[in-house]
Amino acid sequence: MFSFKILKQSKKNLARRGEITTSQGKIQTPVFMPCATIGAVKGISPEDLESFGYKIILGNTYHLYLRPKDEFIKDFGGLHKFMNWKNSILTDSGGYQVFSLGAAYKASNGKGESLVELKEEGAIFRSHLDGSKHLFTPKKVIDIQKNLGSDIMMVLDECTPYPATRKQAKKSMELTHLWAKKAIEYWQKNKSKKQALFGIVQGSTYKDLREQSAEYISSLPFDGVAVGGVSVGEGKTNMYKVMKWVGPKLPENKPHYLMGVGEPEDIIYGVKRGFDMFDCVLPTRLGRHGTVWVTTNWKTFKKIDLRKTQYRADKKTIMKNCQCPACSGNYSKAYISHLIRSKEMLGMRLASLHNLHFIQTLMEKIRENI
Repeated sequence: MFSFKILKQSKKNLARRGEITTSQGKIQTPVFMPCATIGAVKGISPEDLESFGYKIILGNTYHLYLRPKDEFIKDFGGLHKFMNWKNSILTDSGGYQVFSLGAAYKASNGKGESLVELKEEGAIFRSHLDGSKHLFTPKKVIDIQKNLGSDIMMVLDECTPYPATRKQAKKSMELTHLWAKKAIEYWQKNKSKKQALFGIVQGSTYKDLREQSAEYISSLPFDGVAVGGVSVGEGKTNMYKVMKWVGPKLPENKPHYLMGVGEPEDIIYGVKRGFDMFDCVLPTRLGRHGTVWVTTNWKTFKKIDLRKTQYRADKKTIMKNCQCPACSGNYSKAYISHLIRSKEMLGMRLASLHNLHFIQTLMEKIRENI
């Protein structure tokens, strides 16, 4: 049921208009996928997302596996039915949790502890909920996502932390390649017509490793290719270098997914380097803290923090000519600022709705320009 076709190729750069088809319908690319980590985009209903024109969202395999459990969701009829979402879903593999619960957790807790142990067979997690141990193998991660019933599944990978020495990055990349090979071999024997499987490129900030990884992952019969290990602290200069190195190396006939990238200027740069799919928690994370994106020309962007004193008596809406519920509803910056500072849910929701509408409008304009 999964397919991808290019509708228009830019003559100026690698940007392209495309169309992904899943059993849930068609998705116009380049596309942004809001993060529904535990089966919900924080504070936002499926009806809100549909009204903005979103056709695909992202769910988190690790969190849904732990709670409410993938078997429960399968018995419920799958994640689409569980969360009442009628469009497509992409689920990640838990690979980012290898990063966030592993090296990043170790660096942040001051005790040198890690919740993850990596082996050739897979990643052993200690649950952040109750400390129980779980083994994620390339096969098990696919089985979990089959239970969830997502339209696009991701292979298990190791998201290389930054900074990493070349030796560490190479070892991490090779583990990702090993898991990718095991995953595709298992998937080819246990395919579901309604689900697609994407591979993931790693290699940190090393050009030769990134190119080697892009070549290897592209050689395997995945339905799409993702680039991971960006937006993990390496800074924009390094992030842009990775996009520039890897973009031209990816197969033209498959969708290219840049994982975890959501700033407007980063999305635009990624599109120019041939990327079709993006996801990030930023629209709602920023919104919950009172920060919103604004623009006057859709070429330059800035973030404003509504909690600041200068907005406490501002009678204007967040952004002129914006059709989001906050702006079209004529809610003033002063009112939303008051709600945010008072920790009132409506303020967080209005700011989040604005940001999600903003990103969706940006994607529409990008597609029109291509």
